[in-house]
Amino acid sequence: MKTNVAWNGNMSFTGTAPSGHEITMDASEESGGTNSGARPTELLLNALAGCTGIDIITILQKMRLNPLSFHLEVDGERAEDHPKRFTSIHIHYSLEGALPEDKVIRAIMLSKDKYCSVSKTLSANVTASYSINGEKGTQML
Repeated sequence: MKTNVAWNGNMSFTGTAPSGHEITMDASEESGGTNSGARPTELLLNALAGCTGIDIITILQKMRLNPLSFHLEVDGERAEDHPKRFTSIHIHYSLEGALPEDKVIRAIMLSKDKYCSVSKTLSANVTASYSINGEKGTQML
């Protein structure tokens, strides 16, 4: 999978996902942006919620269970110092409908431990490379 992100000036960037959808990102006005889009860290929490949410709905439907409503609340705690990474993330799942608790727990655990690629990626080793004016960089990052 590959995505492209272009700088729009100031602190604004627009990403074009492989699906063709555009995502605008920006910093707050206090950080030099114009608040024209979501912060990347906000998108990370939303990606986690979307990933696990899709998993859980899929798993419950395979169990022949259909929630009447489903809401996720994600709370991310961040470090005070740079890079201000998330130090903990808590997801609260709210479901309504005729849903046996043991089945819901099973769906949540399968998503968390096996299927949610975003959750697993949060502990991945990320590598980086660079190019400047079309020339590949030679220093290891």
